[in-house]
Amino acid sequence: MKRLIGIVVITFVVIKSSAQNDLLQQATLDNVVQYALQHQPLLKQSAIDEQITEQQIKSKLSDWYPQVNFAYNYQHNFELQKTVFAGNTVQIGVNNTSALQFTATQNLFNRDVLLASRTADDVRKAIKQNTTNTRIDIAVYTIKAFYDVLATTQQIKVAAETIIRLERSLKDATAQYSVGVADKTDYKRATIALNNARASKSANENLLKAKLEYLKTVIGYPTGSDLNIVYDSLAMEKEIYTDTLQSVDYTKRIEYLQLTTQKKLQEANLKYNKWSYIPTLSAYGAYNLNYQNNSFGKLYNTSFPNSYAGLSLGFPIFQGFKRTANIKQAQLEITRVDWDIINLQKNISAEYAQALASYKASLTNYQALKENVDLAKEVYDVIQLQYKAGVKTYLEVITAETDLRSAEINYYNALYQVLANKTDVQKALGQINY
Repeated sequence: MKRLIGIVVITFVVIKSSAQNDLLQQATLDNVVQYALQHQPLLKQSAIDEQITEQQIKSKLSDWYPQVNFAYNYQHNFELQKTVFAGNTVQIGVNNTSALQFTATQNLFNRDVLLASRTADDVRKAIKQNTTNTRIDIAVYTIKAFYDVLATTQQIKVAAETIIRLERSLKDATAQYSVGVADKTDYKRATIALNNARASKSANENLLKAKLEYLKTVIGYPTGSDLNIVYDSLAMEKEIYTDTLQSVDYTKRIEYLQLTTQKKLQEANLKYNKWSYIPTLSAYGAYNLNYQNNSFGKLYNTSFPNSYAGLSLGFPIFQGFKRTANIKQAQLEITRVDWDIINLQKNISAEYAQALASYKASLTNYQALKENVDLAKEVYDVIQLQYKAGVKTYLEVITAETDLRSAEINYYNALYQVLANKTDVQKALGQINY
């Protein structure tokens, strides 16, 4: 029992240690993205798809190797066949027959196998490009979800700072009411503002939990485990800028590369259909051990072997214009891919133009809101001092406080919106590669 308990404890410790090693100690943006690229279920499935494709290629290429088969047969004749020979009825055959057959075939020319061998590299490239496309999408979703979490986190911090200021204001308003300098509406307004700030903070805290769970889902993080977000606002402010004079290079987009690979496969399919006019050629051979005897016990005492080898040539003469139709269909599919490429180029241009416009607008908004924060702080400090001196009313203090809180929240929202829009610009330019 002690040994069993010890094994259970050790197993639990190993499992717990393994689970802890699978968690992020510092969830920086780079760490979160790398974690997603290693643990996201969609990427796990993409890796399996690559393995499946590799096995399918091996299965197709195996037809180039000799195909060796073995067959066994035993037959008991209840009534032997009879024939008339020279006016006499003669039985043909024996009661028991058996055969052991070894056969081998070798494809010399077969368009199915030839297609598999010539397209193997392009098929591998296509499935790897699908994985790359999935990795890019996951990275973009992760980055945006990370910034969304940061925006809500900053709103909570702003609310916390607001609560501290309002608690101080409430204390001042209560003190002035106690000495008869101000009426009771001041501290009641302060109480209302404080309650609103606390409610806003609580709502954002609940919202943050939901956004963290979404981020965990995007990156494949264990449910119920803590994800400690680490960030540097000053460093992020330095990363908001990008070159807005860049031109779109379609060849850098993974979607363009996927279509070019698809076109190569369609061109190979066209050749495949043209090869249908070429005969199929294969070599074959067999070695047979035949056994015949009326007595089952002596059936395998004597064998009557025979062997042969030959070539097989097959050529379909007329198939109701099927081959011609298949060739035209393959040509039309290539033309369709060409139009897909043209359409993709237009979509990429529109995507880049939209992403760039959104980035410029959010950058301008960010720069204006950043200045507003400094101005709102200055206004609040001045009005707060004037209120204490009896020059300003408490309503003006509340207004200044509201302006400051709004400026800070809008500033952080604008910061992370710029970073998210910059990500869209980089994606449109094909600069996000993982």
